[in-house]
Amino acid sequence: MLLSDFALKEIEPRHAAVIRAEVPMAELRDVFDRGFHAVMSAVQASGAQIIGPPFGFYPRMPSETVEVLVGFPVDRAIALAGDVEPFTLPGGTVLTGVHVGPYETMMETYDQLMAWVKREGIELGPAMWETYLTDPGEAPPSEWRTELYWPVV
Repeated sequence: MLLSDFALKEIEPRHAAVIRAEVPMAELRDVFDRGFHAVMSAVQASGAQIIGPPFGFYPRMPSETVEVLVGFPVDRAIALAGDVEPFTLPGGTVLTGVHVGPYETMMETYDQLMAWVKREGIELGPAMWETYLTDPGEAPPSEWRTELYWPVV
């Protein structure tokens, strides 16, 4: 289910702190659970501040495995701390939309997004990210909100 229409907008690059992993899709949830905790601890120890909701950044389309950077936007660049590294979320023109519902139904939203891209004649870059606006522990899956960001070429 898609709550908002897709739109193009300009965004500024943002500092972030992340962990990187490449795993089979079945192990993705474990990466997020481990990553969010590790990043929060490293950011707190660095003196930086988390300034937005968590995200998963996907540098390329999944194949047998999925490459993901899991983290949070922060108020300044951080130093490497164990598995946690500095990262910059890209700026520029992005296609955005909001998925509402459980993560298992996100393919429906991505299918809608791809149809919109085709109709509009837009070319997307290889990387994209999802920002998780709802804490899964605080709302039922039917109310989860995930904002999609996909840079336009």
